[in-house]
Amino acid sequence: MVSRSYSNLLDLASGDSPSFGGERKRFPRVATVPGLLSEVDDETCNSVGSEAPSSVSQERMIIVGNQLPLRAHRNEDNGEWCFSWDEDSLLLQLKDGLGEDLEVIYVGCLKEQVALNEQDDVAQTLLETFKCVPAFIPPELFTKFYHGFCKQHLWPLFHYMLPLSPDLGGRFDRSLWQAYVSVNKIFADKVMEVISPDDDYVWVHDYHLMVLPTFLRKRFNRVKLGFFLHSPFPSSEIYRTLPVRDEILRALLNSDLIGFHTFDYARHFLSCCGRMLGLSYQSKRGYIGLEYYGRTVSIKILPVGIHIGQHQSVLNLPETAAKVAELRDQFRGQTVMLGVDDMDIFKGISLKLLAMEQLLMQHPENRGEVVLVQIANPARGRGRDVQEVQSETYATVKRINNRFGRPGYDLVVLIDTPLQLYERIAYYVIAECCLVTAVRDGMNLIPYEYIICRQGNEKLDETLGLDPSAPKKSMLVVSEFIGCSPSLSGAIRVNPWNIDAVAEAMDSALIVSEAEKQLRHEKHYRYVSTHDVAYWARSFLQDLERACGDHLRRRCWGIGFGLGFRVIALDPNFRKLSVEHIVSAYRRTKNRAILLDYDGTLMPTGSLNTTPNIEAVGTLNNLCQDPKNVVFLVSRKDRKILTEWFSCCKKLGLAAENGYFIRPNHDSDWETCLSLPDFDWKQIAEPVMKLYTETTDGSTIETKESALVWNYLYADPDFGFCQAKELLDHLESVLANEPVSVKSGQHVVEVKPQGVNKGLVAEHLLTTMRQKGKLPDFVLCIGDDRSDEDMFEVIMRAKTSPRLSPVAEVFACTVGQKPSKAKYYVEDRSEILRMLQALANASEQAAKTAPTPASCGGLIINR
Repeated sequence: MVSRSYSNLLDLASGDSPSFGGERKRFPRVATVPGLLSEVDDETCNSVGSEAPSSVSQERMIIVGNQLPLRAHRNEDNGEWCFSWDEDSLLLQLKDGLGEDLEVIYVGCLKEQVALNEQDDVAQTLLETFKCVPAFIPPELFTKFYHGFCKQHLWPLFHYMLPLSPDLGGRFDRSLWQAYVSVNKIFADKVMEVISPDDDYVWVHDYHLMVLPTFLRKRFNRVKLGFFLHSPFPSSEIYRTLPVRDEILRALLNSDLIGFHTFDYARHFLSCCGRMLGLSYQSKRGYIGLEYYGRTVSIKILPVGIHIGQHQSVLNLPETAAKVAELRDQFRGQTVMLGVDDMDIFKGISLKLLAMEQLLMQHPENRGEVVLVQIANPARGRGRDVQEVQSETYATVKRINNRFGRPGYDLVVLIDTPLQLYERIAYYVIAECCLVTAVRDGMNLIPYEYIICRQGNEKLDETLGLDPSAPKKSMLVVSEFIGCSPSLSGAIRVNPWNIDAVAEAMDSALIVSEAEKQLRHEKHYRYVSTHDVAYWARSFLQDLERACGDHLRRRCWGIGFGLGFRVIALDPNFRKLSVEHIVSAYRRTKNRAILLDYDGTLMPTGSLNTTPNIEAVGTLNNLCQDPKNVVFLVSRKDRKILTEWFSCCKKLGLAAENGYFIRPNHDSDWETCLSLPDFDWKQIAEPVMKLYTETTDGSTIETKESALVWNYLYADPDFGFCQAKELLDHLESVLANEPVSVKSGQHVVEVKPQGVNKGLVAEHLLTTMRQKGKLPDFVLCIGDDRSDEDMFEVIMRAKTSPRLSPVAEVFACTVGQKPSKAKYYVEDRSEILRMLQALANASEQAAKTAPTPASCGGLIINR
């Protein structure tokens, strides 16, 4: 079942109209105008079908991977292509966990090259027969994409290999990156041909397609999109060396759910988002989420499992029993230790062989008793590093066998020819111990396969002369640096670089008691059998459904260009505040209250010079001169600085330290919003803050009359965040009986009197105006950070109270498109200054044409 756009493409190619059985519902368009859903198509996007909407929809899962789960070969008789499912493909196996009622479509490449004149026929055959959509990549482009950027840049870097020299990964090649992006765009086009964005889920797999989420999100803002990374994600110190680090991070964040095998990988990803993009994450009720432009990007941590049914069916084959019998006779009287690895630099084969050599030197009694069978699968990459691994492996095996072996007996058996699955499983069955000593690996399912195969069956027990009712046993020696290690608590974990420790672990595995082997096996089997690939897929889909649950309730805006594109998801009532709209309301009202933010509103965020410029002060002064306005400024600054900065604005009211101090105008005295007996709590809080300042490089303490603020903006992000959490807990403990509140904010921990916030100033202003009989009929409040949300809340709540005129027009406005209690937004500081200047000009024009008696209104400016 495919979209009309895909069938149209096939029509153009073949001249026939293929029958796909039923019509798909019409594709909804994306939002192309902020705040509006448009039926106007983006010129850069593929056209989509125009048939009438269907009343029936069916959820589908579109699984996107680098390779389709298919095997292909040409028929020798007629030269035609023959295709079959690849039962070993994870993408095919995970279908077991998605439910029979969920239709699955695959998008990916074929392993074989298909001639250009055959591609249309092959695509139609695969779609109709297998529900697979092939992405045909030109050979030159594929080489740059896969063997270039994927294997030369991403794969080594994600496995902690830095390109320190041309021999180690090579220097960054921009043309390879462009090829990577181009191939991801081709994959996106293929997904667009078959997707029905309102109904379908898209699940993208692995590092080959890390920028694909951006292309899909750009075309369909509400696409339900999950991504799973099957490789390690390196620490921020490694990842930050990648020249396109931000582009990849932002592309991944266009997913709704990002999955990792282990917490370490997820932690490294979150750290990169914090250090390079300034994003923070929250953990709530067991779920980890990143707030990204109004969207919550969920993080999933769950290691993949194996397809147990496949292995059990192969265990039942007569070929397997025959192979087990053959190996039983071949290794009779010997203890078999098994290694199964790809022949690449990260699987640690040479380190394992060195450990074996060390074991034989330190424990000569094992000579003649123990044999290491090393199955070396072909490397997935190519290059000089693979050749070096092969040469070192062959040389080490030869040296060990020459030194410790004897005629007819090799201590190390190297198998470097391809094996059938039943043959590999036979080796699992007869091996007393499995060794996985990779120096870095995303997951590695070899230990899981070994556990299931060691469980065996009655036929194999009979072949090996075992009692079927006896408990099964197995032993594992696994590297600390592979993804499956945390889930195998009964395994002997080793640092593969420590040759002596690995050798001792191998010896321990040989001498451990039978009862201990049985207990370890039982523990592992219980986990592996309940956390198979179906469980993994089902769990991922459930989390993806939860992550996409509010898609239809949100209004989406797409902003940014290229790989900087991102979608902002906001409340449907949230819209941009236009100058014309607010000036019109301003002119027809008489009692006005205008609320603004200072740093980030009138002054650029992060500016070292926070002194107001002449333009901003002049605009404020002009607004103050209008007798219909009373102007107030609210800031975190202390009252001394505010008095100095705005001494020329005689009618400007000031609120210092987030509203604790208030002064209606230049001729009035400062007052406090709350009456506090003393500030003795500072003597308790300040020494605690000093302790954390001394131990956190880059942090400072801001001492105010009513508050203490610990600022860690210039500290290490991760360490500062950890210290802030500790400081928050510490302060809450020591100040539990004091009349203060301890709050954490953006790079700050603040202690201030209870009840003090910017909302107090808004409450004070509205109450004062009402007492004077001047109910505001115009309220404008603009702010840019969390502290301003208290003001927005007061203003919006006042709309239904007697503190405002029944016909009052209220404009709560935040700077930037982001989640807020405000109903309007402006893009940036320049728009605010233009808006304020337009209001001041309106006052001047009104004064020239018809002077009005003085009346009371209010302008509040916040920092």
